[in-house]
Amino acid sequence: MTAARFRIAVAKGRLLQEALPLLGRAGLAPDGDPLRERRLVMPCADDGGAEIVIIRAADVPTFVEYGAADFGIAGKDMLMEHDGRGFYELCDLGIARCRMVVAGHARRGAPPRRPRVATKYVATARRHFAQSGRQADIVKLYGSMELGPILGLSDLIVDLVDTGETLRTNGLAEIEEIAGISARLIANRASMRIKGTAMRAVADRFAAAARTE
Repeated sequence: MTAARFRIAVAKGRLLQEALPLLGRAGLAPDGDPLRERRLVMPCADDGGAEIVIIRAADVPTFVEYGAADFGIAGKDMLMEHDGRGFYELCDLGIARCRMVVAGHARRGAPPRRPRVATKYVATARRHFAQSGRQADIVKLYGSMELGPILGLSDLIVDLVDTGETLRTNGLAEIEEIAGISARLIANRASMRIKGTAMRAVADRFAAAARTE
């Protein structure tokens, strides 16, 4: 099998669904349907020198940092949680938009001075509370954050919201916004040096595709 000229790691799930039209406009549509097929690596139909790699969202920055992928499409939430070494954040692709927020019980008083906060974004939550001069005990969860306050595991949660309907349904409310989130294009630092011209050309295709959404 001939090595690809460059690889693009894309987070599976909602982000992949929204990234497929953008990849098509950039001339990098996968040769197959990654939403239906089980292949994790797909060549690009219109660019024989490129491959799409489908992986977990949290792994995209790591694959790019260590050079297993030249480019990555990942949510800003994953980049905030990652330390950011080994890759450049090139542009905002304008897809998979949502917000990262602090939320808690809608009908209870203010949380304790040192709240317990449930989240999968441990580094981001710890940094957010520290930057505002507040102490918090962070509890790592991998899903169903809303259960933290409901079952008394935590006072607050840090999670992503889109419409906020899930919070409201579970008796929770947004308290403060940490950051607006969308998908970003990242690139391996070494690849940008070694394959500079080709990498910049691909990055320009992505930026143009994002502008025409």
